[in-house]
Amino acid sequence: MTQFTTDIVQALVQKQDITEVFRSHLETAVNTLLTTELTAFLDYEKYDRIGFNSGNSRNGSYDRTLHTEYGDLQVTIPRDRNGEFKQQTVAPYKRSNDTLESFVIHMFQKGVTMSEIADLIEKMYGHHYTRQTISNMTQVVGEQVEAFNKRKLSTRYACVYLDATYISVRRETVSKEAVYIAVGIREDGSKEVIAYTIAPTESAFNWKELLLEIKERGVEEVLLFLSDGLTGMVDTIKSAFPKAQFQTCLVHVARTISHKVRVEDRAEICGDFKTIYRADDQEAGQVALDSFCSKWKKSYPKVTKSLATNEHLLTFYGFPKSIWRSIYSTNLIESFNKQIKKYTKRKEQFPNEESLERFLVSQFEDYNQRFITRCHIGFDQARAELADMFEAKE
Repeated sequence: MTQFTTDIVQALVQKQDITEVFRSHLETAVNTLLTTELTAFLDYEKYDRIGFNSGNSRNGSYDRTLHTEYGDLQVTIPRDRNGEFKQQTVAPYKRSNDTLESFVIHMFQKGVTMSEIADLIEKMYGHHYTRQTISNMTQVVGEQVEAFNKRKLSTRYACVYLDATYISVRRETVSKEAVYIAVGIREDGSKEVIAYTIAPTESAFNWKELLLEIKERGVEEVLLFLSDGLTGMVDTIKSAFPKAQFQTCLVHVARTISHKVRVEDRAEICGDFKTIYRADDQEAGQVALDSFCSKWKKSYPKVTKSLATNEHLLTFYGFPKSIWRSIYSTNLIESFNKQIKKYTKRKEQFPNEESLERFLVSQFEDYNQRFITRCHIGFDQARAELADMFEAKE
């Protein structure tokens, strides 16, 4: 029986906290490893005569405290006289272990506030951490933010979904600001968050800046952009990607219609509108649109005129049929935005833009990892047709 086992048995018999046994033995093990590391580096044992006049020798030590799930470890880091020894047992500058940091970052990604994380850790580990300490642990995500914003993008995207969501952030005062998000589906059907930006309000100008940014980062061709009916959006897209097509989100159009008609007509008129985007082909869709306008023109002339003059309602019919349901609305990106909003509700507000960016990128990275090897519904069958559409544009 080892001393470690003996100590555990004794602690159990005496009904003591075995966490201290783990902490004590872990502390001894870490310090022993550090001492052994220096011995291996110098290539002679402590006090060995071989070390005399060897050109380097031991030169004292300094103390560090390392926070672990078993408690604080008092670690003694040995030094050599020439300053060449680089120990590998304890990561430089770290004050906590990866397990704890991973836990903190995971909680941060789920929208748990800094105060709540600090309280949770105190209950779990018996150690109190300030909000600033917890915030410092999440700073590692800051490196991900820069890498995310500078990474090279794919040259081709079959579709790019554009949508903005509003999140509260502090700039002296607190107000909700627009987070612009672009999600792209590649030729192989995999999807990713391409880019994002933050601004006080949503405007076509800010979308143009984001589109020019993704172009600079390697995007050369996009077959289809999808967005709601923001004024100036089509011209903005055409200025950055002149060969791309545009599809207005038909779910947004349906919502707009439902708000502009009488309650007693709402169910019937929305049912009629569905026939426009559930037709067998573009010709049938156009017939359904003409029929809709003819039927409701007298009761709602403004509604029917807006549909009749919209050139981007039926664009999706020009794409492979297997992906129609995915590209006549922006539901894909809207559901993702709802997930982000769900996690931000607990926070109420972000103290600054940097904090908001760290949170967003952690969500984006998780999304991209989950879907990098998954083919979005319908795109596997459409792969050959989409490739032909890319070739036809060249």
